[in-house]
Amino acid sequence: MATPQDLAPALDATRADRSFFGHPRGLATLFFTEMWERFSYYGMRALLILFMTAPAAAGGLGFGVAKAGAVYGLYTAMVYLLCLPGGWLADRILGQRRAVLYGGILIAAGQFCLVAPSTTVFYAGLVVLMLGTGLLKPNASTIVGQLYAAGDHRRDSGFSIFYMGINVGALIAPIACGWVGERISWRLGFGLAGVGMLAGVIQYVLGGRYLGIAGLHPAAAESPEADRRQKRNALSSAVAALLLLGVVGALAATGVVEFTAEVISNALGVVLIVICVAVFSWLIFGRGWSVTERKRSAAILVLFLASALFWSMFEQAGSSLNLFAERNTNRNVLGFEFPASWFQFVQPALIVLLAPVFAWLWAKMSDREPSSPAKFSLGLLFGGAGFAVLAWGAWQAPGGVLVSLWWLNVTYLMHTIGELCLSPVGLSAMTKLAPARVAGFMMGLWFVSISIGDYLAGKAASLYESLSLAHLFGTVAVFGIGAAVLLVLLIRPTVRLMSGVK
Repeated sequence: MATPQDLAPALDATRADRSFFGHPRGLATLFFTEMWERFSYYGMRALLILFMTAPAAAGGLGFGVAKAGAVYGLYTAMVYLLCLPGGWLADRILGQRRAVLYGGILIAAGQFCLVAPSTTVFYAGLVVLMLGTGLLKPNASTIVGQLYAAGDHRRDSGFSIFYMGINVGALIAPIACGWVGERISWRLGFGLAGVGMLAGVIQYVLGGRYLGIAGLHPAAAESPEADRRQKRNALSSAVAALLLLGVVGALAATGVVEFTAEVISNALGVVLIVICVAVFSWLIFGRGWSVTERKRSAAILVLFLASALFWSMFEQAGSSLNLFAERNTNRNVLGFEFPASWFQFVQPALIVLLAPVFAWLWAKMSDREPSSPAKFSLGLLFGGAGFAVLAWGAWQAPGGVLVSLWWLNVTYLMHTIGELCLSPVGLSAMTKLAPARVAGFMMGLWFVSISIGDYLAGKAASLYESLSLAHLFGTVAVFGIGAAVLLVLLIRPTVRLMSGVK
């Protein structure tokens, strides 16, 4: 198998290209692939908790808020948790290019499963969606990183452009899928999300030639024998995981073991803790890593924890804030009551408007640009501030009084600024800090931080009816702002651990 050194010359022409706004043309292929994947994800996410809590007479599933919040948190957490094995499979067996293709096909299939009028098929569709997103998400971002040589100053700007593409899909999705889902049929809304993913797969196949050999091959092992052993171990592990999943499914189907959404959700919390402890112990204390790699892994741990806390706030957009939009917000504008899911349009619209500004700002600041940990602290600060605004609004409107839509809009503005300070910067930092031989795995690990955030966001939604909204949102605000202050104190030590990575 070719080594990274062997492949570097073949990537030179791809990396030297500047035909897409000064970036390699392959960035456009990945831009539109991720755009349609996010159209699919955010179109479905805008409807999910509303569909589950809608009464059966209105075409919904009639779940209680506690159960719907548990299912929502479980689904969105697993979507990102499976990025870890998705990146690992790409590193060991598939290569990032095939992983993205297979992931897109599975996502489309999962969305079409949700169209079927069956609760069993609904759950099966969620599982297929989890698997597909776990393959596509980390590996698309890894390929973006491979389009740039080490030290290329365009990398952070490229990830900001890529991130804007993500949000173009997220911008269109709630308008289209939300209208179809809430006004025509929930299940047709899910079907429209599936059509979007099919468009993304077709675009990805047609535009693959612009990627050169980026992501085409699995990571190289030390020797041909080590490579064969690596693939054997990876295949054995994948088969064992599928068998375990099959056994658990059979036990649940036959009633031998009773699984509920709440039980599985609680078990997932334990699994997330175990995974994080195991992976970071291996990266920091395991054998085979250089001193620099260990230090950078410790820096990743700091950014990882900050990311998880931020996403626990931000991802409530699809859970508790979505319920707040439906139940507690006045959505009448000039006599027209728009669907609650349309609020999911606000954040991506702001991202599309502000992402070029942030890309320009980081490039303009050059040597004065804040470090990654400093940007993360800003992200946490704005995330907490957004909930402080909403807690104030909820406090002023007790007893079911509908509040102005501007409370949610200002909260989303705060969260968007925080997201731009943290998310594209985190993607870029991960491609620079991660050891090259586990690049896909480490990108998957990054998405585990989002998985933890989604899990906590689902838990918050489960408390929507048991706590006052001012209390719920105020508690989240205190945690967010407190975490920002703590990270400020850790900026210098973390920068030292990054060992020269800017």
